[in-house]
Amino acid sequence: MPTITITHTTIYRYRVAVVLGPHRLMLRPRETRDLTLTAFDLDITPTARIDWSHDVAGNAIAIANFDATTETLSIRSHTTAVLTAPDWPVFPIAASAASYPFLYSAEDWKDLGALSAPQYQDDAGRLSNWVEQFVMRRPTDTLSLLKDVSNGITAQIAYQSREREGTQGPLETLDLGYGTCRDFAVLFAEAMRTLGFGARLVSGYVYAPNDIRRGSAGSGSTHAWVEVFVPGAGWIPFDPTNMSVGSANLIPVAVARNISQVAPVAGSYHGEGTDLLAMEVVVRIEDQ
Repeated sequence: MPTITITHTTIYRYRVAVVLGPHRLMLRPRETRDLTLTAFDLDITPTARIDWSHDVAGNAIAIANFDATTETLSIRSHTTAVLTAPDWPVFPIAASAASYPFLYSAEDWKDLGALSAPQYQDDAGRLSNWVEQFVMRRPTDTLSLLKDVSNGITAQIAYQSREREGTQGPLETLDLGYGTCRDFAVLFAEAMRTLGFGARLVSGYVYAPNDIRRGSAGSGSTHAWVEVFVPGAGWIPFDPTNMSVGSANLIPVAVARNISQVAPVAGSYHGEGTDLLAMEVVVRIEDQ
């Protein structure tokens, strides 16, 4: 049961002193049965008033409001957490969902709502045709199918880190043949929805003490993966970037329907577009 510390630092540097608008921060990890949060602090310069709330998905949201003008904005979160997820999890999938295809209950289907609906336009059904290659027969084992699609992404799409913001659409990733962890996650979630599963995107961190996992830079970085809802087992994490299933080494911060909804830091300033000189993000994950 490793106890880890996470320091996530975002620094903006401006050409002149600017007036900062409200900033929306999603930096506090989600506590689960596999993750216990023992400490969390925010350190923001210049001084900000922090208002906490939870969004519709239960993510912890901090809104930072500023009074002073500044040439530098520094946002640093400090987290201490205990990870208890097993390396080889067992998922108690309900008998009714052990074989695909299956039907969600009326209540589950209603609650999943948009999480089970494809989010990207695909008039030609290209993504549906692509994911069908993994459905060996009908019926087929549900968990095996999910693993096959996740592993198939890693086998067919090359991992390539990318510093610039933004995420590729699923068809763009298929066409390019490469992508980041964000792109892998979006492709997997959209493929699952195409097959009728409820799926949500997860943003957080990957704990890679031996630097053996993609999506980690040095001792750690922000990372993205997917959770698929399967009756009985609930939300099962799939990390197609690392061909893994389960929560081991994953620290979730936010879940959402769309990857654009889980940006760690989002905000504005009043000034010219050229006033922003640089933005730097550093994540450090260390054993305590």
